[in-house]
Amino acid sequence: MLLSKGEVVLFIGDSITDVKRDRETNDLGKGYAMMAAGLIGAYYPELDITFYNRGIGGNRVSDLQNRWQQDCLDLNPTLVSIYIGINDCWRRYSQNEVVTVEQFEAGYRDLLTQTKEKLNAKLVMMEPFVLPVPEDRKQWREDLDPKINVVRELAREFNALLVPLDGLFAQASTRRESSYWADDGVHPSPAGHALIARAWLNAVGIELK
Repeated sequence: MLLSKGEVVLFIGDSITDVKRDRETNDLGKGYAMMAAGLIGAYYPELDITFYNRGIGGNRVSDLQNRWQQDCLDLNPTLVSIYIGINDCWRRYSQNEVVTVEQFEAGYRDLLTQTKEKLNAKLVMMEPFVLPVPEDRKQWREDLDPKINVVRELAREFNALLVPLDGLFAQASTRRESSYWADDGVHPSPAGHALIARAWLNAVGIELK
């Protein structure tokens, strides 16, 4: 298991991490971050792990760069879990704001480099995903797929654990229709968040019995 006693775990990203968290308290939101933290607390209370959620809806890699000092480095986490990328794709189709693959990679690399150099924290990187509901989401693959590949390549380069959500949600959609897992193709349902939480726990070496 990757986690040990007294760890400080930070979940950071966009709305899929945020999930209506209360900004005034150390609230973990209502999604996968809360689920994963709750299960670790229930199964391993003796580890006394501290969890933070710093997801903000609508964020892109550039937004994380702008707040990395305050919302990551200043918290001094020992494990940083990053889930970002879908808005770097979505804005191309909703607002004609293109984030190139090169820009995405450079920004993400900056986050990882800062984290390694200033904290030497363990890293978990989570793939963005999109499901083909509604129909126009299929077009997004041309933009998102190269960014998913960037996440995979950077995970290898920085020796990070990878949570392969794009493939995981595609696989889950063979069991139930895609809208069951994310009715807009992006934001997970409760079952979708549970799927993410389980995958995250497995990545850090926790298998629930």
